[in-house]
Amino acid sequence: MPHDHTHGTITSGDLGPAFRWAVGLNTAYVIVEAAAGFLTGSLALLADAAHNLTDVAGLLIAWGAAVLGKRAATRTHSWGLGRATIMAAMLNATAILIGVVWVIWQAVHRFQTPVEVPGLAILVVALLGIGVNTGSALLFMRLRKNDLNARGAFLHMAADAAVSGAVVLAAAGILVTGWSWLDPTVAIAVSLLIAVTAAGLLREALHLSLDGVPQMIDPGAVDDWLRRHEGVRDVHDLHIWPLSTTKTALAVHVVCDHDDTDALLHRLTVGLRHDFAIAHSTIQIERTACGVNFE
Repeated sequence: MPHDHTHGTITSGDLGPAFRWAVGLNTAYVIVEAAAGFLTGSLALLADAAHNLTDVAGLLIAWGAAVLGKRAATRTHSWGLGRATIMAAMLNATAILIGVVWVIWQAVHRFQTPVEVPGLAILVVALLGIGVNTGSALLFMRLRKNDLNARGAFLHMAADAAVSGAVVLAAAGILVTGWSWLDPTVAIAVSLLIAVTAAGLLREALHLSLDGVPQMIDPGAVDDWLRRHEGVRDVHDLHIWPLSTTKTALAVHVVCDHDDTDALLHRLTVGLRHDFAIAHSTIQIERTACGVNFE
């Protein structure tokens, strides 16, 4: 019986324009916010500027992943260059944590030596930040449904809009009460929030760099899914590892009694791609178990 040879993947469209606009908007805002922070002496603005600078790096990493994912493999890089995105994520997370330590150190000293900061200027710049981050998030709203990179960028920009909102509240508090200590307090709060996010990013990047199974994939579910197919008697030597921050590979031995092994291979490959987003599958079909365990 004839069957469809397409893999049934969903295309998300070209992410290039969205990334270009988001990187451009956020880079311009970082320059404005950092300048305002230095001129006003606001640690809250400087902390948020540092945060937004790392966001630009994050956007570039996601953009780079989309570009590298389209590049064909070569003889010297048979899987392509996608793993560079994992290395970049580790460097990005490390840079964020170093910046957090510096901001908190400065904020602690600011408590000991209070500095008057202009609440109105901070308020205006932070409001601009809400507009920039919200606009950047909207760029990825339509694309986020079918692309993990776009979804991550959307969530990151939406969270940044909330962080800028916290700076707005601090500025409003300074205007109403005159309490300058609100500035370093918000700087520390924002920095701790960033540190939690960065620690999670670093942990996940280290996990992927050691060929750990990506968090969105359950190996047990994959094993059960393979065993449920007609003719499959056993599954062993199942390995799942990342090729990049967005692509995953699988290798497995399948013992089966199926007469049409080509049809079975096609069904398994298409199903793994569609149900688990596993881009590359290497499946060894066996009539009897090979008797070798590579785990």
